[in-house]
Amino acid sequence: MSLIAFDFDGTLSDSEMTVLLARRAGAADEVAEITERAMNDELSYAESLYQRAELLSGLDEELVDAAFDEVALRPGAGALIERLQAEGHHVAVLTGGFERGVERALAKQGVEADTIVANRLPMEGGKLTGAAEGPLIEGTKDDALAALADDLGVPMAETVAVGDGANDLPMLEVAGAAIGFVPKDAVRPVCDAVVASMFRLGKVFEGYDVLPAE
Repeated sequence: MSLIAFDFDGTLSDSEMTVLLARRAGAADEVAEITERAMNDELSYAESLYQRAELLSGLDEELVDAAFDEVALRPGAGALIERLQAEGHHVAVLTGGFERGVERALAKQGVEADTIVANRLPMEGGKLTGAAEGPLIEGTKDDALAALADDLGVPMAETVAVGDGANDLPMLEVAGAAIGFVPKDAVRPVCDAVVASMFRLGKVFEGYDVLPAE
């Protein structure tokens, strides 16, 4: 068994959850700018998430639900997760994004991740408080990957990490194999392979003997 850890926003999904929420809060441009700066490693991830969450303060629960309903997996992502699980691999989603969006996108494709480590946007009185909480704000994905590998008894050499942005760098650096999904410039140098589609990602998994050739 290998442990395959995916980032979500920008990797398994081309949706950017905070942007979908921000459109409904009338703060899309500000949030997109903060997101871009964080992904290019110009701003710490924690700082960027707290800033974006603050811009969403007061957003109504109904609008939050509508935004999470828009989150979707990339074409072929659901089928690839199923292939990995059928071979006995543990599929994890390690994301600075939000649990509700991840769960809904997976459910729409009829798949489940074995583990989801994600953040949350707390609500009070049916509205977002403007705060953010969860393990991957101050915590980093290398620690999350190492802890999960330890729990599963999987050596780090048998882990694969797939991501695109600066907050994926820690897990890409410690994983047995690091795959960039259309990675940002700051991320590309640490990647063992770079792909731009789920089809190509499947082929890379075949090349690493993670999956049998189709």
